[in-house]
Amino acid sequence: MKAFVFAAGLGTRLKPLTDTMPKALVPVKDKPLLGHVMEKLQRCGFDQFVVNVHHFAEQIVTYLQLEWGNTEVLISDESSMLLETGGAIKKAQTLLGNQSFLIHNVDILSNANVAYLMQQHQDKQAAATLLVSKRNSSRYLLFDQDMRLKAWTNTQTGQVKTPYKDLDISTLTPYAFSGIHGFSPVLFEAMQAYPDKFSIIDFYLDQCLNFPIYGYEQPDLQLLDVGKLHSLEQAEAYCQL
Repeated sequence: MKAFVFAAGLGTRLKPLTDTMPKALVPVKDKPLLGHVMEKLQRCGFDQFVVNVHHFAEQIVTYLQLEWGNTEVLISDESSMLLETGGAIKKAQTLLGNQSFLIHNVDILSNANVAYLMQQHQDKQAAATLLVSKRNSSRYLLFDQDMRLKAWTNTQTGQVKTPYKDLDISTLTPYAFSGIHGFSPVLFEAMQAYPDKFSIIDFYLDQCLNFPIYGYEQPDLQLLDVGKLHSLEQAEAYCQL
């Protein structure tokens, strides 16, 4: 199985650490975040990886060559421009191939059963399957009773995004997105109309009317977003479990 690890981010919330290194190489228990994510995915049966790079790109490439030289790892180079999540997938299309693959943010540590997520993705013949949870957030994806994506809302501002006309969002269930999702190449054709730089969530919200995009809630999900300095201590504790 193939996984695409988003490792190109600037990591501004982890400054000053990211003044000299990419977020992907910030250490947790003496191992880079990228190493934690790839080792977990490898244990779950993923044996091919695509990693996108931008901020201190050469450091990530060197790390992968030294530590992952015996694993098939392809680099999607965004050194010239950071493309956001949707643009990153579009740019890496030729590296990702014509089979469904997993997408995983580099700053997410979790007990996610990613193999089962991909099995659900295949069984439902989904265009995308998003791992979601009930954790607190101000921004939620909204799903119907069949867990099909219908809309997005910001609970602080009241903003709603949806391609459905006259949608009653009170009938939908809100879930927070985990940064982990299965993706089918059937969506690549629709991506061609998008610019080089765009958000994958905005893309999913545009296309959920045209393609079956589902959410999957793992009942026992434990997830840590290692996006800020204070979360590094939590990450150290998490990796001791």
